[in-house]
Amino acid sequence: MREILSDLVAEQQALDQFLQRINERQWVLPTSAPGWSIKDVVSHLAYTERFAAQVLAEGNSVVKKAKVTDIDAWTALGITEGRDMRYQQVIEWWRNSRADVVDALSRMEGNERVAWIDGDMSARAFATLRLMETWAHGLDIKDAMEGLLVYDEEEEDPTLDTSRIRHVAWLAHRMLPYAFGEAGEDFPDSGIRLELMGPQYARWVYGPEDAPDIIKGIASEWCRIAVQRMDHGATSLKTEGEKADTAIKVVRTY
Repeated sequence: MREILSDLVAEQQALDQFLQRINERQWVLPTSAPGWSIKDVVSHLAYTERFAAQVLAEGNSVVKKAKVTDIDAWTALGITEGRDMRYQQVIEWWRNSRADVVDALSRMEGNERVAWIDGDMSARAFATLRLMETWAHGLDIKDAMEGLLVYDEEEEDPTLDTSRIRHVAWLAHRMLPYAFGEAGEDFPDSGIRLELMGPQYARWVYGPEDAPDIIKGIASEWCRIAVQRMDHGATSLKTEGEKADTAIKVVRTY
């Protein structure tokens, strides 16, 4: 748990620092999330983190009480709540809520179960889910600010992917059986192998070594199609096997 929580905090802090570059007028800019401004995106993150903190504190009763049958309608509640706040309040809402989540997870073992809207999962997977959502919505915010910020030559470009996306890549691979099922497809008993190149030429491999279905390529592209920020046809990913072809079409992390 220590590694994933450390990276979760780092991902959240990196996005928080990026938000400090945005002036008040820019918080209403539209993002690539349809109908959502930058403030709406952060409100969604805050609302979800607060709900997660409540679930970790009180258990499955919170999930049952929420009665989430329409995820879009549930998500809209957080957006509505945030629109009554100033952007500084939204940031503090997100900071306090995410801190409560990390604090709770830090006292759990990685294999402990956590209740959630779509069913329970391990604490490790839950922490990874929080990192994935932070990263994905960070992409929406950074896309909205493209060309509007100037960076010092000596500073690292805050829009570049980091090695933390390996967690998103792992989650996307882990959820392939679910993704296949949601698409009405049969996941192969032999599994699917994923061979990726991450930032700074890191090599990440997931899945059985002898799997006949293989996906190879850039980790950033795999992660983006998994969070539905990129169409699989726009990637340079290479596949071997019919099920690998299906995987890049149906992969999802939520």
